[in-house]
Amino acid sequence: MTREDRIHEELRELAAKQVALGEVRGVPAADPVNVPMIRHWLAAMGDANPVYLDQGLAPPAMAQVWTMQGLRTGARGRSPVDDMMTALDAGGYTGVVATNCEQTYHRYVRVGERLTAATRFTDLAGPKRTALGVGYFATWNITWYVEDDEPVAEMLFRVLKFRPAERPAERPAEPSPEPSRREPYPLRPATNQDTAFFWEGTKRGELRIQSCADCGELRHPPGPLCPRCRSADRTHTLATGTGTLYSYVVHHHPPVPGREAPFVVGVVELPEGVRIVGNVVDCPIEEVTIGMPLRVTYRSMDDRLVLPMWTPGEA
Repeated sequence: MTREDRIHEELRELAAKQVALGEVRGVPAADPVNVPMIRHWLAAMGDANPVYLDQGLAPPAMAQVWTMQGLRTGARGRSPVDDMMTALDAGGYTGVVATNCEQTYHRYVRVGERLTAATRFTDLAGPKRTALGVGYFATWNITWYVEDDEPVAEMLFRVLKFRPAERPAERPAEPSPEPSRREPYPLRPATNQDTAFFWEGTKRGELRIQSCADCGELRHPPGPLCPRCRSADRTHTLATGTGTLYSYVVHHHPPVPGREAPFVVGVVELPEGVRIVGNVVDCPIEEVTIGMPLRVTYRSMDDRLVLPMWTPGEA
């Protein structure tokens, strides 16, 4: 039996054990549902619906927020997923990317209620060969309960844990009449008939925003239908390449193939009226601030991929 076969057998055996555990209840949330957190969420999401604060209700999509551990230390309860992720890491499948997230809401959660999350590991599929590398798809379900064991929300979550491509061993350079080619960037965006125009634009140094060919509505990310008039006819317009930082996170962990942590991932608000996600570069992390002016810059990641990134610009 090869090493890969042995790792596969160990992962399958562990997955079967974790499935057999069934639903494992975690510890109650550190804080009850509260108004300040709801207010911050609504502001970050741009949701002006007054019903939440007026009636003491939490937006349904906040379900996961209430039981996140955050940076606090202390017991959080160990879920069936933890051992599975540790084993995948040990097997060399250290890359991770979320592939599916489906949430179901049974009712609104009210201010003052305290949630508890229960996790059930359901499946491990693989090994599968993907564009990111060979890996396993791990799936689990989380159910959130209030104090009297009433389920209020559920979530199916699936990730791909993959083995990042290894760098080829260095060897002495050989003379070649062809120009040297760079190693392919390990993370590549999904390209289809809806997004191809965007990536063709970045190769030309253009920031293209999809627009409806009928009503002119701009939209990003690109999609097959206009959200306003439902037309399938689409074109694009060129953005000015300037914007302001609407929000951001500093990524420290987990490791991202091809990137050195920490780095900044920002949501940039464009004057055209849409927002776009991209890295903020050429700026010390401690100097990144909400509302700072930015301008687009284009970084060639390999011989085929050009990514738009954002650098400080003039106000």
